[in-house]
Amino acid sequence: MKKIFNKKFQFKYLLMFFGVSILVSAPFVSAESLQQQINNLQNKNTQTQASVDSLQSQASSFQDAINKLQNQINAVQNDINASKNRITDLEVQIAQAQKDLDYQKTVLASNVKAIYVSGQTSTTEMLASSKNLSVYIDQQTYQKAVEGKIQKSLNQIANLQNQMNTQKNQVKQTLVQQQLQNSQLASTQVQQQSLLGYNQSQQDQYNHDIQANQATIASLRQQQAAANKKLDSTGSLVTSGTCGGSYPGSATGQFGSWGCNFEHTSDFIPGCKYIDSWGMCNRECVSYTAWMVYQKYGISTRFFGDAKNWPSSARNAGLSVGSTPKVGAVGIYEGGSFGHAMWIVGIDGSQVHVYSYNDGYDGNFYDHWVDASNLTYIYFGG
Repeated sequence: MKKIFNKKFQFKYLLMFFGVSILVSAPFVSAESLQQQINNLQNKNTQTQASVDSLQSQASSFQDAINKLQNQINAVQNDINASKNRITDLEVQIAQAQKDLDYQKTVLASNVKAIYVSGQTSTTEMLASSKNLSVYIDQQTYQKAVEGKIQKSLNQIANLQNQMNTQKNQVKQTLVQQQLQNSQLASTQVQQQSLLGYNQSQQDQYNHDIQANQATIASLRQQQAAANKKLDSTGSLVTSGTCGGSYPGSATGQFGSWGCNFEHTSDFIPGCKYIDSWGMCNRECVSYTAWMVYQKYGISTRFFGDAKNWPSSARNAGLSVGSTPKVGAVGIYEGGSFGHAMWIVGIDGSQVHVYSYNDGYDGNFYDHWVDASNLTYIYFGG
């Protein structure tokens, strides 16, 4: 796949190169600045999510309190209804007792009248009118008995009426207390519902902030993808398929299984579903170069970090870093948000043939040519 360039094409390409160089460098702030922005946004999202989780726990407590208060309100309302029914029953009984009392008073008045009429007759006349002494005594005894019985009934009815009035007043006092208790419970419930509503509004705001941060992070990643595209000497990136470049379909390392047969995620390491043997996110550019370096040189690039950090990490590890392309070296593009790592497989003048992954933030394999002068090279083979 070696490219052949004539002088005319090379001159035309030089013009393109300078134009592309201006386009690449102008729109982007420093990679470190972009990375710091993303780190800050991620930290904010982590903290905000913790706040949301806490609020959700509080919301459950608020809702539980509201439910318990509602149960208490229902129970007190049942007591209120029972008290009202009791008052109604007592009022019916009191009214009936009053009717009985009025009737007994009527009977007593009739008897009193009869006794009064009898009292106008002298004892001599009553004795004379009686057939005998026994009849006279029976009449006297009957009148006194009737009078005593009626008076006893009056007393019993009056006492019963007083008792029912006392009960009615007690039930009314209980009803007032129950209604006050229900009012207090309802007020507390309203407060809990207000707190729940405020809690929900906070959750909504936090979730909105998280979504806004995620959108910003996505925008920063798009900047990196755009930078990768402009890096390509053809002006467009075309993937050569999901897998390629000898990246393994399936492998197992310290962090579990990984490889081309496993999905790619564009999240950072904390969100990666699959992580390779060097702590890199599966099917990222640095995961591919880490694999190639280990396969060819037996050198681990664990803890090298994002692609833009690889040159400094390599120097700290005692490796050579320079600007001259070499087959078998790792080429690092330090533009964009995180930089981009590529494996050098060929050289043709000012162009280098590279294999790489995730140029378009899709986890796919790319086989293309880039301008050699845009890269920093790490020489793992000396």
